[in-house]
Amino acid sequence: MWSYRAPIADMLHLMTQVLDAPASWRTMPAFSGLDADTAREVLEQAGRFASDVLAPTNGPGDLAGCTWTRDGVRTPEGFAAAYRTFVEGGWPALACAPEAGGQGLPQLLNMALYEMLTSANHAWMMYPGLLHGAYEVLLHHAVPELRERYLGKVVSGQLLATMNLTEPQAGSDLGLVRTKAEVVGNTAAVNGAPVLISGHKIFISGGEHDLSDNIVHLVLCRLIDAPPGTKGLSLAVVPKVMPDGARNNVFCDGIEKKMGIKGSATCQMRFESAQGWLVGDANRGLAAMFRMMNAARLQVAMQGVGHLEAATQNAW
Repeated sequence: MWSYRAPIADMLHLMTQVLDAPASWRTMPAFSGLDADTAREVLEQAGRFASDVLAPTNGPGDLAGCTWTRDGVRTPEGFAAAYRTFVEGGWPALACAPEAGGQGLPQLLNMALYEMLTSANHAWMMYPGLLHGAYEVLLHHAVPELRERYLGKVVSGQLLATMNLTEPQAGSDLGLVRTKAEVVGNTAAVNGAPVLISGHKIFISGGEHDLSDNIVHLVLCRLIDAPPGTKGLSLAVVPKVMPDGARNNVFCDGIEKKMGIKGSATCQMRFESAQGWLVGDANRGLAAMFRMMNAARLQVAMQGVGHLEAATQNAW
């Protein structure tokens, strides 16, 4: 079994001696009270979680993998307990705005945290890995009612989130997306309008699991009268569980097997007139979703760094 110890000294050296981050923080009102000692404490606590709590679940979790049934997906032993510890430690809120319930720390520290999580257990990291992107989408594009309902729970990690892009006939060509969004009643197709979502999505990381009681799915979809191509895409938030506690018509029809991340539930999702709400303007969904996509792209780069760190430690 591989071992992993978070490279705190190396990270601090890069932050303080190479990037001179503390000097930059002093010039920013939001971070003016942050110094190298505080950064060190954050990194040390994150390192303890990654090395002592998360890393021991990596090998056994990949051997066991996730288990799919029609009732849901069960993650490997220890994954749910590790996630509870992660939430109790306040880690999902690290780089979120204080007015949204976050800690207001820089993304630099958040990226260091997620490098550690990747090194310790990439498959587990895939579950909370989309939280910050979902936070950005809801913060900047959702109407106040939806922000009040979901944003704080995403910031705290009480809810986990997904990014629903790909469909069986639409891989990287999102212009081919045909998941349907139908506005409920006589409501205009405006931001926050209630919609019914129908369609299939594939390769959805964390589409179903047992780490949180609810999941908010951010779904690229197409209104009935939308123009073709990417200019006709809208974005909807579709919860697994509705505000009244009823189960929404969101289903996981199966999970993929991916080498090295078998503990991550990569799901085939089905929406059957599932209830949701538009996020952002109609036919401008891709622009809103890019906040989540860009956050994921940044994190994929950090996954590479995390794997290199773990491989180097174990090679030595």
